[in-house]
Amino acid sequence: MTGADTIDVDARIITVTEDDRENYRRLDHWLVAKLPDLSRTTIKRLFDDENITTVDGKPLSLNKMPAANTEIEVEIPPVITTELVAQNIPLDILFEDEHLIIIVKPAGLCVHPAPGHPDKTLVNAILYHCPDLAGIGGEKRPGIVHRLDLGTSGVMVVAKTQKAHEGLVQLFSSHDIERAYEAVLWGHPKMQAGKIETFIGRHPAHRQKQSCLVKGGKKAISHFKMLKSNKNLHHAEFRLETGRTHQIRVHASQFLQTPVVCDPLYAEVTHQMARMPEDVIALVKDWPYQLLHARVLGFKHPVTGEALRFEAPLPSPMQQVVDLI
Repeated sequence: MTGADTIDVDARIITVTEDDRENYRRLDHWLVAKLPDLSRTTIKRLFDDENITTVDGKPLSLNKMPAANTEIEVEIPPVITTELVAQNIPLDILFEDEHLIIIVKPAGLCVHPAPGHPDKTLVNAILYHCPDLAGIGGEKRPGIVHRLDLGTSGVMVVAKTQKAHEGLVQLFSSHDIERAYEAVLWGHPKMQAGKIETFIGRHPAHRQKQSCLVKGGKKAISHFKMLKSNKNLHHAEFRLETGRTHQIRVHASQFLQTPVVCDPLYAEVTHQMARMPEDVIALVKDWPYQLLHARVLGFKHPVTGEALRFEAPLPSPMQQVVDLI
């Protein structure tokens, strides 16, 4: 069937041979060799989107070669041109060149359109500032290589070119990036400092939440330390090896047993408010977001190789609460 509405998917089938198994230890390395027009980053994205499968439906892993005679089907969808609207939303820009833009996202700004947030997002703002960004990344989240939750503020990087996008995706995938967050926690912590290593997956009962108390999931590693404490209030730093959805919020609430203050998903906010000092309550009683901030982002420029590091001060009211601890 043909017509104006037809979407042409580039589907390729390649077969693993005994020689392939001798020459390659990993499926992704073999695919890069067999499909030289696709980068390793693109192959990773296709695999994550379930566009790389076996013809007979057997499971695959990118870090392991399948058996000889396995037929691998690779579907390469066309690049989706974004239909998002550019909107003149002010940006707090720390750095910009032809490849990258570094911004400070305020709490309450959604990164990309999602249910309940069809526009007025960071993506809409970026498209206004960088009109040529549409299509970068081949999806409806142009230039976005990582995200911060709606209520989390802090430093973010956005790619302005496809080359920068693929380089940044590789840096995040290999965890070759510095990410330091600060949070205000409440409760009696399980530890004062250390390494948290769990698996995080979607909560079986509450679909908006993640959990480290479930079977399966993806490995999540955080390094943390309490910077200051005053009874049940703590100013903490988290440095991430991985970047799972809600990772810090889950590790703080479920592993450390000290949820982030004002976290609408993982904290019993009413319980917190009933027990915190009055001067702290006065600062946060009308604040709808978790006191969590991405303070530091450091990495090697994916195109020039220059070492980059950016830092954003804590926003109000978080800084005011920290000053009271």
